[in-house]
Amino acid sequence: MLSKILLVSFSLFTGLFASAKTIVAKNIAELNTANKEAKPGDTVVLRNGEWNNVVLALNCNGTKEQPIVFKAEQPGRVTISGHSKLKLGGTFITVDGLLFTNGYSGTDAVITFRVNKNEIARNCRVTNTVIDNFNNPKRLDENYWVAFYGKNNRIDHCSFLNKKNIGVLVAVILDDERSQENFHSIDHNYFGVRIPLASNGGEIIRVGVSEQCQYNSNTQITDNYFEHCDGETEIISIKSCRNVVRNNLFKECQGGVVLRHGNYNTVENNIFLGNNKEGTGGVRIINKGQWVINNLFYKCRGEGFRSPLSIMNGIPHSPANRYLEVSDAVICNNSFVDCAPISFCEGSDTERTVAPHEVKFLNNLFYNSRDSLLYHVYDNMSGISFAGNAASTHLQQQLTDGFTKTVLKQQEVDHLNVPVTASNAGVAIGDSLLSIGKTRLLTSLSAKQGLSSFGSLEKITTNALTACGAKWFVQKNGKKEIKKVNCKTVADVMQQLNSQTKNALVINLTGSEYIFDAPVSITTDVLLTAAPKKHTSFVFKGDAAPFLFQLKAGNNLQLSNLDIDLKSSPVHSFIITDTSGSSGHSNFSMRNCSISNFDGVFFSAAKASVCDSIIISQCSFKNISNDIFKFTEETGKKGYYNVEKLSINNCTFQDGQGQILSMLRTGNDESTMGPKLTFSNNVLNKCYSKNGEPIIYLYGTQLSLIEKNRFTDCNKGMPLIQYEDAVRAKHILRNNAVTGSGTIIKDKFVEAEH
Repeated sequence: MLSKILLVSFSLFTGLFASAKTIVAKNIAELNTANKEAKPGDTVVLRNGEWNNVVLALNCNGTKEQPIVFKAEQPGRVTISGHSKLKLGGTFITVDGLLFTNGYSGTDAVITFRVNKNEIARNCRVTNTVIDNFNNPKRLDENYWVAFYGKNNRIDHCSFLNKKNIGVLVAVILDDERSQENFHSIDHNYFGVRIPLASNGGEIIRVGVSEQCQYNSNTQITDNYFEHCDGETEIISIKSCRNVVRNNLFKECQGGVVLRHGNYNTVENNIFLGNNKEGTGGVRIINKGQWVINNLFYKCRGEGFRSPLSIMNGIPHSPANRYLEVSDAVICNNSFVDCAPISFCEGSDTERTVAPHEVKFLNNLFYNSRDSLLYHVYDNMSGISFAGNAASTHLQQQLTDGFTKTVLKQQEVDHLNVPVTASNAGVAIGDSLLSIGKTRLLTSLSAKQGLSSFGSLEKITTNALTACGAKWFVQKNGKKEIKKVNCKTVADVMQQLNSQTKNALVINLTGSEYIFDAPVSITTDVLLTAAPKKHTSFVFKGDAAPFLFQLKAGNNLQLSNLDIDLKSSPVHSFIITDTSGSSGHSNFSMRNCSISNFDGVFFSAAKASVCDSIIISQCSFKNISNDIFKFTEETGKKGYYNVEKLSINNCTFQDGQGQILSMLRTGNDESTMGPKLTFSNNVLNKCYSKNGEPIIYLYGTQLSLIEKNRFTDCNKGMPLIQYEDAVRAKHILRNNAVTGSGTIIKDKFVEAEH
């Protein structure tokens, strides 16, 4: 009888799968039909080719045993382009092998786990798929790339690269009970190359928002590879409860995992591989019941909010969406190698006055051969219980009880030198913590100091290099071929600029005078150069114009060895950045050039534009009767700014009649590293502003170094340099010679002056 029952069951099982069929869709109409007709176990094959301006809306229903699969005929050969998006609103749907590129999705996410408010996804999966540079045309037009709704959905083995417009890359949304307690999985993905956004809104993953922070999400962020994710200070922003961040590799990312809101989140078994890169962080802790266990922080050099580990101060009686105090946290069995100092009571100010309490800091290991300090303390840290922690003898700081200085050895683990102690003499873990750890952790809390298992490190790095992302996807080089040409006249220059959109141009100016009758747009990478010290006159003949050169977004402009006389050029700016608000980033550099006799602004940054770097070296500016470098258009108090890194070094400024430099970053946002200014080894003589403004004005500049400059007869009786900041900044002002010049107006963030 049993054999007959088994035979009937097997026949039913095989019969179910025998009924599954393969449907081929060659266009969006056929795909819509397939979605309506698909049954559990069916496979819908999308034909290779470009699917342009399409909405892939899938709301069919498979089963756990028989999902409905929508897959590319060949992975990566189905290209989704134009104004397009994917929406999933059914159950047990799998999407496999798509490539999103050369397009954008507008205000919607590129991939949304719902078709509409009534049809949300459950148990759906997107795998083996790539989104690359699929950005809205305008930088400040915000959207997500992936928006999770529903429950038990998964995105895995996908690659996400080059998000340049504002907005979180992956957002988990908990806007009603259908999307709470969701147990989504974000695993085995590659997240790469998110350059600094020059604003807030550059997170890679955000789980919840402040209004949803008291809900459990239970999202699992595991086994992913994050590389060069520099969008803002929060790589992963947790704003809900009971989430897990585990077994991830963060390589050279300027930011960290931020437990911003919500309680009882776990950060376990991750590698934060800073490799001495500026701004590389680890974990920031806020709220109740957060556990940070068994992580490796390797040469992370972030400071302040980007510290390798920072435990924040809270606000008294704070609402849930502000800064709740840290309590009930456990930080245990972590190893730190040559990291910048960690922070206790970080963010302490007149508002954030509640120090952490009931925090256990146990059996952590600190090896450091380069710094004198292990930690900074900004408030009363008596609420943190330290025990069993070990630190190398190189550290000069006198450490609080609960730390022991000892000789640490290093053991090579997968090319990383990981510290070990000779005795492993940590403290025993209490039974209550061990009991909680059994249900909360994959690893066990250990009396051993530092990482409890080196084998997990090898697994994490191997997984990152071999199992994360879509393996069929090969990143493009992105470098342009270089074409070198000689140009004697403006006509020659314009012919080259108008004929090249793919090649980078090196234009050698062999003439002596270049007469322009119309403004020029730079639409590729261009170097304008000439023989050293050769005089070159740029003249604009015509009615007044807003600019002579406009640097279009996404391109780079370099000037080298040019002696430019701009007399009789009625343009408002010599160079202006893109005014369209494009999501493209640009760069500008100028070396060994002289600029003279100009009535306009030399360099003006347009609103909503962004340059990753502007580097000016060994240049002279003489008789400029207007501002020289102007970054003041972002007045909306949103924390936006126009240049990430500005460096002006070894230059001379003579007989100026405007501001040398003005920078504006308004608002109270604390999520960015920039703008960053270096102004050093410059000579300024007889430079005055027209209306009594300081010749250098910095409002909201996050980091500045002004050193070894000579100011002679500049802005006498008026401000020379003025600092203003709405949020914490770091300014170094030192070794400057000021003679017969104005005053320096400092704020509390000017840290040093000699």
